[in-house]
Amino acid sequence: MAQIYEFSARDIDGHDQSLESYRGKVLLIVNTASKCGFTPQYRGLEALARKYAERGLEVLGFPCNQFGAQEPGDADEIKKFCSLTYDVSFPMFAKVDVNGRAAHPVYKYLTAAKRGMLGTRRVKWNFTKFLVGRDGRVLARFGPAAKPESLADKIEKALEQKAV
Repeated sequence: MAQIYEFSARDIDGHDQSLESYRGKVLLIVNTASKCGFTPQYRGLEALARKYAERGLEVLGFPCNQFGAQEPGDADEIKKFCSLTYDVSFPMFAKVDVNGRAAHPVYKYLTAAKRGMLGTRRVKWNFTKFLVGRDGRVLARFGPAAKPESLADKIEKALEQKAV
């Protein structure tokens, strides 16, 4: 199976970003939406990003409009919303699909590596989270209801591991 570092994605400003630049870091990859009941999780995601940045955590946000059309804005609107409403400083990427034939390759990789409940590959809803270790392996998948602060122990454990 490929490694997460083999992929790239367009960032919120439209530039291609190789995930290779995150090699050796612990990643928390999240599909986001600005008009969802889980949107306040941006606050917790930002708190995690700030708390663990120096130890090597990167939170990566991937806006997605596949669930109830809850991310209707364009890149500029998403960027402004995240910045002004939640003071998001972690990297945000361009809007992607996370399910189906048009799913972004990053999400095809993540969902193949860690299946959801009952073995499903499909992302259930906005704010599904994937924890990737320093070695690029997908360690865990968390459903939308998992609050970011509830992931601290698993993030701590991942941060303690050495990159290979």
